[in-house]
Order: sequence, then structure tokens, then C-alpha cells
Amino acid sequence: MSHTIAFANQKGGTGKTTTVINLAGALAEIGKKILIVDNDPQASLSLGFGVDVPTLEKTLYDVMVSGYPIQKTIISLRDNIDLVPTNIYLSAAELQLAGEIRREDRLKNGLARIKDSYDYVFIDCPPSLGLLTINALSAADKVLIPMSCDYYALIGVKLLLDTIGRIQNQLNPELEILGVIPTRFDRRTIHSKEVLSDVRGKLGAHIRVFDSVIRESVRFKEAPVEGKTITEYSSDHPGAEDYRDLAKEFIDVCK
Repeated sequence: MSHTIAFANQKGGTGKTTTVINLAGALAEIGKKILIVDNDPQASLSLGFGVDVPTLEKTLYDVMVSGYPIQKTIISLRDNIDLVPTNIYLSAAELQLAGEIRREDRLKNGLARIKDSYDYVFIDCPPSLGLLTINALSAADKVLIPMSCDYYALIGVKLLLDTIGRIQNQLNPELEILGVIPTRFDRRTIHSKEVLSDVRGKLGAHIRVFDSVIRESVRFKEAPVEGKTITEYSSDHPGAEDYRDLAKEFIDVCK
């Protein structure tokens, strides 16, 4: 059974794209087939895999705006990882779709014919709660919330949960909150430890907070420069082990 997961948080810098890249990499290592969808006009996901974004002829923008077949945009990145790329043109999609009927279902309709070819479809959302994120939440059956271990990110998660509740009521009653993934954890600071404790205490009573914690590391910035996942770039690094641990927990939670 295929699972479509939106990675969402309207606050920037929480590790959404880093988590999509590296969780996909860790899952691919153990034979899972992943489609990753770059739903952010900044195209960080596409760039992080070394895609030459300016030369792309067809992207997610064409799927969203004109109904172009999504399978014709797919780039094979690894044996078990495929990508639906994007570029800056996607930023115009919200305006162009403003008057369209069922504009919130464009991504869902595009994925319908191909998602069952994969074990997991990961949708990387922009740091906003606009139409692109709404499309992702409409298309997904689950949502994961990467949350950096800082106070403002905790506030952002609470706002996102309100939005998800509205999506569940109005567009996608089957949408399930898979949980919060603590990211950018710095064990050297009291603040990170306090936020993580706060998340587990306050949010953990209502939604899952993953046991796996992604530690802060400069390696997560270095790996995309080489177009690699952390497990490829520095296989023995603690960050690689963090994502391997997360992959095992993720598989168990998705069952």
C-alpha cells in the first residue's frame, strides 16, 4: 500500500527539505521506492539533489496550472528515488489558479495515476499556508511536521495544527497527522533541551512526537552542495544514523 505524506510547517528553517531528502535516502537504502515532489518554488529539494533547475522544460508548475501529466516530469535520481521537480514559476501558480474550480485538488489529481507505483510519496511544502500547501494536504493521506527545537517553531506547529484541522473538516477528512519530528536539536544548549521537553509534554499528549531526534550538524548543509543525501555523503556520521533510526520508526508508524 502506498502512502502519500506532506511535510509541512509554515515556519522556515525547520528542516522540512532536509528531512524529505534524508529520510528518502535512508528508506531507499533499505529498498523502499520513493517519489519526492518539490512543491516549493524555492526548489531547494530539486537543487539538493543536484538538478539543473533553470534548464527544466516541464515541472510541477505545468502539472498544477495546465494539467500536464505528472509522469512526464519525473526525473530518476537513484535506483529507488524519483523526483517531480519544480522551479520559481511555481510561485505564480497561486495567482493563476485563483479563479479555478477545485484548484485545491490539482496536485491530488496529478498524483492519482502514479502514486501506487511507489511505497511512499513525499511532498515538500513551502513555508506558508497558501494554496500550494493546501494542495499538498488535500493530496496526502498523512502529514509529518518537522519542527526545529526552538521556541518560535513550537508556536508555528500550533498554528499549523489549526490549519490541518480545517483541511480535515472541509477537504480531506482522511488526512492523518503522523506526528512531529524534532529537528536541529543542539544538545549543547539548554534551550534546545527545554523546547524538546516542552514539545513532548504539551504536544505529546495529543499527537505523536517521534522518538527519533535529528541533531544539528553542518553536514546537512554540505551534503546538498554535492547533490547527495547525508547517508551518501557521510555514511558513518551521527546525522546519517539519526535518519536511519527515523526511517525504521517511520515504517513502523505508517503500518
